[in-house]
Amino acid sequence: MYLKIFKKSFLIILIIFTQYLSSVKSSHLNESKFNTLSEQLLISGWKPSSDKNSKGKKASDKTIKALNKFKNKSSLKPYFKKARGYAVFPNVGKGGIGIGGARGKGEVFEKGNVIGSTTLTQVSIGFQLGGQAFSQIIFFKDKKSLERFTEGNFEFGASASAALITEGANASADYSDGVAVLTYSKGGLMYEASIGGQKFSYEEY
Repeated sequence: MYLKIFKKSFLIILIIFTQYLSSVKSSHLNESKFNTLSEQLLISGWKPSSDKNSKGKKASDKTIKALNKFKNKSSLKPYFKKARGYAVFPNVGKGGIGIGGARGKGEVFEKGNVIGSTTLTQVSIGFQLGGQAFSQIIFFKDKKSLERFTEGNFEFGASASAALITEGANASADYSDGVAVLTYSKGGLMYEASIGGQKFSYEEY
């Protein structure tokens, strides 16, 4: 009789222990599957954006709109493809009679990611009349030229000039000391369109 009771007890314990092992194994398997699935979702869901930086800072809507306008020019594709970075100024206002001035705010990109903000100021003396609003992009050919700009005290010489982008015509600009500049007129008339004397401040995001 004692033997029968012992056998029954042993069977019950064995069944319970087997079920426990099965549940533990199942939970580990589910956890493993869950972790694998989570990793796959994270990897597949992560898509770098060209208007954000590593800290999640996003370029302004004005910058993105101006940048897209420049990117839509087929003649500028080689610049975007090969340049280390670029500074985009959505709106630069310029005006003067004899003595002129210009000012605009923009953002700086490196390898397609926004890295900081910049401010353009310019004072020029010479024959000039009228007012103008334009967008401007500065391409940096390599890391060295970009770093010169992000040091925060970049300036164009008096003879510096930009290529003007016009509708229906291809625009191009030669690199000078690692920098190429193009502008897109937004309206107005200006007899003196040199970028000579433009100064730039920079603030990292």
